[in-house]
Amino acid sequence: MNTIKDIDLNLLVYLDVLLREKNVTRAAAQLNITQPAMSNGLKRLRNLLNDPILVRTSEGMVPTQRALDMQEALRGVLYSVEEMIQPVREFDAPTSDQVFRIMASDYAASTLMPKLLEKLDEQAPNVSLDIMTPSDISFHDVENGKVDLAINRFEQLPQSFHQKNLWSDEFSCLIRKDHPLLEDYTLDNYLKAQHVWVSKTGFGVGVGMDPHDVQKLGWVDDALDKLGKRRKIKVFTRNYHVAMYLARQGLVATLPTRAAELYSQDNQLVMKAPPFEIPGLTLTMIWSPLLQHDAGHRWFRQVVAETAAAS
Repeated sequence: MNTIKDIDLNLLVYLDVLLREKNVTRAAAQLNITQPAMSNGLKRLRNLLNDPILVRTSEGMVPTQRALDMQEALRGVLYSVEEMIQPVREFDAPTSDQVFRIMASDYAASTLMPKLLEKLDEQAPNVSLDIMTPSDISFHDVENGKVDLAINRFEQLPQSFHQKNLWSDEFSCLIRKDHPLLEDYTLDNYLKAQHVWVSKTGFGVGVGMDPHDVQKLGWVDDALDKLGKRRKIKVFTRNYHVAMYLARQGLVATLPTRAAELYSQDNQLVMKAPPFEIPGLTLTMIWSPLLQHDAGHRWFRQVVAETAAAS
């Protein structure tokens, strides 16, 4: 029977990276060691656990069931060690020049960031923000603490992440004031109009949209599908400001109310509640357990939460 004193704890780090990368070469590069050293580490892990760990298939290296069963507990152990050895430091907001890196959807960036900047100017004038899009990063970047916060609407999240809901929102329609739809604002006439679709959730580089694949179209089209209805989508975009501009050109934009309100004073547009029920959405911020106890990060999370609550 193996005991902790018999184990090279570096092997746990090797195992963690191997299970995430599923590739010896990439795992070696991430740990800045040679491929032979990583291959030797994998061999030692196989002997230690009496399990192949990774098995080569036609689709590449695939973890065994035992390796998958260990993965979540392994991450917890490594997070605990990381937290234990982090130096304790104070955070002085008025003098700090720290850069906080945020992944924010276009919706979050448009509705939350302007007010967040106002609050930062008051409390920490030298703090900077590096705002990235969902396509710029992965869950691994958040998990490893390379990104301070990710703010978006998330359908699924790894259990290891910390999270806090910032606000809930409904949906509204932006329609050009001379649009025929406004003469008889019914669901049937809404469906006859041409629409602009806008959404971007989750992480990673997006792919082209299929107007017939309702399951991937999101809240608005899912709600219509439950009614046995489908709208005519003329343009797909991932940018809310593009969608709102196209509303001025005559397309109907159905989008979260907080985003629509950014253009509510536009004298060319009318904002109305949709002529059917759409479930609301929740904006959430998530962060790595590695950053949970960092003084600066705790302060920044609090500022973001207070800004959202006051918005």
